[in-house]
Amino acid sequence: MTTPHPEIRPGQSVELLKQLHILTRDGKLNQDSRRKLKQVYHLYQFIEPLLAEALAEHPDIELVDHGAGKSYLGFILYDLFFKDNAPGGRIHGIETRDELVMSSRQLADKLGFSAGMRFQNLSVADSIGSDRLPARIDIVTALHACNTATDDAIRFALKKGARAIVLVPCCQAEVAAALRRNKQQALRGPIAELWRHPIHTREFGSHVTNVLRCLQLEAHGYEVTVTELVGWEHSMKNELIIARRQPDRPRQRAAERLAALLGMLGLEELSERFFTG
Repeated sequence: MTTPHPEIRPGQSVELLKQLHILTRDGKLNQDSRRKLKQVYHLYQFIEPLLAEALAEHPDIELVDHGAGKSYLGFILYDLFFKDNAPGGRIHGIETRDELVMSSRQLADKLGFSAGMRFQNLSVADSIGSDRLPARIDIVTALHACNTATDDAIRFALKKGARAIVLVPCCQAEVAAALRRNKQQALRGPIAELWRHPIHTREFGSHVTNVLRCLQLEAHGYEVTVTELVGWEHSMKNELIIARRQPDRPRQRAAERLAALLGMLGLEELSERFFTG
């Protein structure tokens, strides 16, 4: 199928792009929607190779998108990859807001995507033990999953033995709160100057959280790449973490560094969270 704009990939659903407000109702691209489309394709270029690797192993690839919201990512992935390359695969959108789950189901029916898309009203934490999801999961995604949901998505991926994980992390405040609680004791050393002021506690806590997440993944045998998700709008959180499972990858060094970092920063109370999996 041809598209009315050279920026749009051949075969892409124009109706989907309208529903996602990338195209206007009359099928036009304005400056804002061009930027949004560029962002969509930029994100897709990171995920497409992971899908291709999974597809090389089996045709029925399974992807779970945590904190799916309106399932923006899931619909794009299905439209660009699954519908032609992996019709036997499925995308599972996990979302707690029932109205968004229902609207995503309706849109999937409207577009003819319902055979390969499932939407579940579940928290990320509850999805870990839910029988509504298959035992084997190939790829786990979580974009801006709030509060502890990013960490729960990591736990989900580790339990399922997912071959790849794609995170745009949204920091929960647990690390910053622990830094704040332990500030007086930690201030005996100069390293605590990194979070002495409240704004630095928040920002340093966010940074440390993602560092701990990466070490956690490496300690479970994943090769981790951290980069920028360039231009992703509506959020200052622009960090993209991609993890690929490497069964023969050494794990002990990452686990030791994770424990040492928790100890150095006075965060031993969080050991259970970052060593879970």
